[in-house]
Amino acid sequence: MGQSDALPCRQFTVWAGVRMHAVHDSPRLILASTSPYRRELLQRLRLPFEVVSPEVDETPQAGELPAALAERLAMAKARAVSNRHPRAVVIGADQVAELDGQAIGKPHAHDRAAAQLRAMSGRRVTFHSAVAVARLDRGYARGLVAPVAVTFRALDDAEIERYLRAERPYDCAGSAKSEALGIALLAAIDSDDPTALIGLPLIRTCALLREAGLDPLAAQ
Repeated sequence: MGQSDALPCRQFTVWAGVRMHAVHDSPRLILASTSPYRRELLQRLRLPFEVVSPEVDETPQAGELPAALAERLAMAKARAVSNRHPRAVVIGADQVAELDGQAIGKPHAHDRAAAQLRAMSGRRVTFHSAVAVARLDRGYARGLVAPVAVTFRALDDAEIERYLRAERPYDCAGSAKSEALGIALLAAIDSDDPTALIGLPLIRTCALLREAGLDPLAAQ
């Protein structure tokens, strides 16, 4: 539910006012997404990393299912940046919402966001949150998808308008920020990876990082 790509940038992670630099014997870590939500989530692992825009065409392929779309785009983002930095461990991610078998994208405008929320009112929506990790110098590239079942409350038009005016979630698939006021729109969340709905499933991310040779705990 929380995702957005902006301009390319590069950064160090900061905790408690201390600038953390990469450990010399650890591979360089890159997040192939400029989403502030994913950047905030990855910071929880206390690993120094850089942010690089993947610059990937996100147009769905003909007949592509929402889960397959999320998985393909996450891998495409990881590979796009890994091709430029083959010795780095690169994380790509994508999220696609699904209602009645159809993908729900970012609304980008108030009217489209209101229409999305009216369509999801009282319904169960699946958010396919995909993550991929690539490390080309080791020939490693693998992706995983974390499905999240979200049940929306029955919402009236006044509630929808108040929420949209308050939070303006126009850069989020599904038009709601579950990590903020959007939680008030929901009746239930069913997921085995708690951060998946925000845009980066950290349990699956840690598993892929370990396979790629970067154990978050060993790096502390």
